[in-house]
Amino acid sequence: MTAGEVIVVGSVNVDLVVRIDHLPQAGETVTGGTFRRAPGGKGGNAAAAAARLGARTRFVGLVGSDDLGEEARGDLTDAGVDVGTLGTTEAPTGVAAILVDHAGRNVIAVAPGANAELTGGHVRDALATVEAERAVVVANLEIPDGAVAAAAEISGARGWPFILNPAPARPLPGGLLDRCAAVIANELEAEALGLPGATPATVVITRGADGAEVHRPGRPVLRQPGFVVEVADTTGAGDAFVAALAWSMLEGMQPERGVRIACAAGALACRAVGARAGLGARAEVEALAETGSSGQRTGAR
Repeated sequence: MTAGEVIVVGSVNVDLVVRIDHLPQAGETVTGGTFRRAPGGKGGNAAAAAARLGARTRFVGLVGSDDLGEEARGDLTDAGVDVGTLGTTEAPTGVAAILVDHAGRNVIAVAPGANAELTGGHVRDALATVEAERAVVVANLEIPDGAVAAAAEISGARGWPFILNPAPARPLPGGLLDRCAAVIANELEAEALGLPGATPATVVITRGADGAEVHRPGRPVLRQPGFVVEVADTTGAGDAFVAALAWSMLEGMQPERGVRIACAAGALACRAVGARAGLGARAEVEALAETGSSGQRTGAR
């Protein structure tokens, strides 16, 4: 029996990243960019971020039986993530095309591929193999509703806190929010879902450079300012925030400490091009949370 795990149920992609001077308008072609291929997917990013913090981390999802699937599996393994519950399907591995400008802003288009085939049955079967005394389960919306609902259902049955990152935002299955211990959303997602009023769960709203807010029923709003780093790319900052908050819950941190750690993790994720290239180790995240740094103020969205 393991002491505790962060279990991520979500998407894994290979990111095709082009860095350019400015983001194109509709119909515009921008030349002179640089290209790199990098591991991605909101679920994969969160799992890698949790493992980087030192958490025992497990990933539940699907990749294709193609070269990109082998690459994605290998990247997660190299990051220290347990991929024993990462399945394979005949659909192509998910791919994201990402444009990043000189200020680190991005636009993203995703072809979900294998991620779209993850079912509630896959998730139930995978979680049935987990022999953890304690766990925090994280899910996002780059996978089908049935998979997300199954993750929440099994989490409740096992007594594990369930964290939902409703990104990208869409209408949710009935009752899903009631199963959440926490919901972590950016400002647009929170508005689309009517948060925090739509759920009795703790709601954390990320506000990029302005940090984050924690809404708890019957408690004052907790506001955490953003941290200062030199920004290269904001892709994956929100996933790093989610992972760090899940890790803080597994570690039994108070919400004030947890959201501060999460803001620091989200900020550090912005310092390199690629969703996982800038992920902070535990010592780095804790140091930033304590002392701050120099550069451009930023954070997770």
